[in-house]
Amino acid sequence: MLLLKLIAALLAGGLVLTLVAAGITLLITARIEARYPPAGPFVPVTGGRIATIQAGPNPSDRGTVVLLHGASANAADPMTALGGSLAQAGFRVIALDRPGFGWSDRLAGAGMATPQAQAAAIAEALAGLGAGPAIVLGHSWSGALATALALDHPEAVAALVLMSPAVMPLPEIGPIPAIYRLALWPPVTWLLSRTVATPVGLYYLPRAGNGVFRPQAAPANYLEAVRAALVLRPATMLANVQDLTGLPAALLAQSRRYGEITAPTVIITGDRDSIVPAERHAKPLAARIPGARLVVLPGIGHMVHAVASTSVQDEVVRLSESLRLSEGVSAR
Repeated sequence: MLLLKLIAALLAGGLVLTLVAAGITLLITARIEARYPPAGPFVPVTGGRIATIQAGPNPSDRGTVVLLHGASANAADPMTALGGSLAQAGFRVIALDRPGFGWSDRLAGAGMATPQAQAAAIAEALAGLGAGPAIVLGHSWSGALATALALDHPEAVAALVLMSPAVMPLPEIGPIPAIYRLALWPPVTWLLSRTVATPVGLYYLPRAGNGVFRPQAAPANYLEAVRAALVLRPATMLANVQDLTGLPAALLAQSRRYGEITAPTVIITGDRDSIVPAERHAKPLAARIPGARLVVLPGIGHMVHAVASTSVQDEVVRLSESLRLSEGVSAR
């Protein structure tokens, strides 16, 4: 009888703690959403809406640039780093929240966890905006998304700029400890994302934001400018986990097709990127895409679009001029 009472007390205490954590998560989420409301128009697509942030002239004589963000981010990241200066240079700039991130709907739930599924949604959004073919910039996880877009929806892509792209099959890392397997079990992941993950993530966000820039330092006020806390909302954290865990299998299949990409491609990477190492991703990709140009920036880490934005913009301008010249030759 005493044992049963003890078990009942422990279960009751666990339930109370879970409810308290869930309440705290709801409060933090409400404050984040109030602080960072949608920053641009929505585009209807199958299953919901894609959120955008847009800048620059429409139409533009220089063309359209599409910005696709990496993991744990949203459209404000590439727009803050690159979008403003590209708009000032005369480009129409469209940054999109990937499905489930920022203010975009997840659309098909866990079915959106592959570059191919997200490419279909992005292509539909770009068609709705009358934005193609565009120069498509993809950072990190969106290196896989941008290449999927070029492979499956070539009509949307005039050229590719792949920044620190995660594109090659990931190495085996050995047996996953039982505690991590448990955390990745969908019901447990769902529970964690709605209880402890948000307050813990809020605590570690500054450290994570600085870490992704190494060996550079994060720009002052970076986390605020890029609305980084939006990733801490439960549904977005769940989408992020799904995207990261689903990427290896998707890359295994997609990487066999890179030789089919016909869009002019520039790959920009830092030789100090420890998150997506150039030797493992950018360099092998450059060898597979016909005519791809590889730019390796010495001393630069993972966030090339933020710490070497001038170099990235120079490549975009060069591509734009090359495309316009090609169009002129074709017209004659």
